[in-house]
Amino acid sequence: MTTDSAAQHTPASAEFLPGPVLLLGAPGVGKGTQAQLLMAAFGIPQISTGDLLREHVENRSQLGIRAKTLMDSGQLVPDEIVNGMVADRLTRGDTLPGYILDGFPRTEGQAEWLDAKLPDLHNAPPLVAIKLHVATEELLRRITGRRTCPTCKRIYNMYTHPPAITGICDFDGTPLQHRSDDTEEAFYRRMAEYDTKTAPVIEHYRAQSCFREVDGVGSLDQVEHRIIVALRDLRAHVPLQLAPVSH
Repeated sequence: MTTDSAAQHTPASAEFLPGPVLLLGAPGVGKGTQAQLLMAAFGIPQISTGDLLREHVENRSQLGIRAKTLMDSGQLVPDEIVNGMVADRLTRGDTLPGYILDGFPRTEGQAEWLDAKLPDLHNAPPLVAIKLHVATEELLRRITGRRTCPTCKRIYNMYTHPPAITGICDFDGTPLQHRSDDTEEAFYRRMAEYDTKTAPVIEHYRAQSCFREVDGVGSLDQVEHRIIVALRDLRAHVPLQLAPVSH
């Protein structure tokens, strides 16, 4: 990493705590990659609704059983169940210094639920939202060129970040996978869904003092550095107010 970016990396227990962070942006903007970097930088968990759904189904929790029944019948899992899974996850102690929300909230209704729920959770500090902005043309290149290692989960791009050997992961030699929905046609379908469902979430947070927009074009280090600068600026205006943890 660059010196500037590394200088910003601070353990979560030290002088800067990121608190709850919501990364927003269109498909292919780099939310997942940057979430991984922030997790490593601050020692905070990434909370993915997809992971939560799999966990609850595998553990046969009450919410998981309800979700599986709906999915097996071809129905979508409603906000009520997804919200319940997120609420359960946010009560765990590892979320106290902060966490990265991945894939939630996806709708304005979920955002309004989250705004109302957070004050009820243990020592819950205010949420801050950061939108990564990348032009549509660049997003298309990122999506159609994306390749993923199924073993180590590293992500490559045939245009901007190709592996040393075409089609092979640099780290473990596993053949890279090209998702069937990483096509131009699928990209525009996802963008239409994003404009309909998720764009209102961005406007929901843009109207509040907890929002910043960050340029998502550049090296991973450059974008990460911009996010951390934005986080520090946001926390200067939306500070953490963590209560002492009882023992």
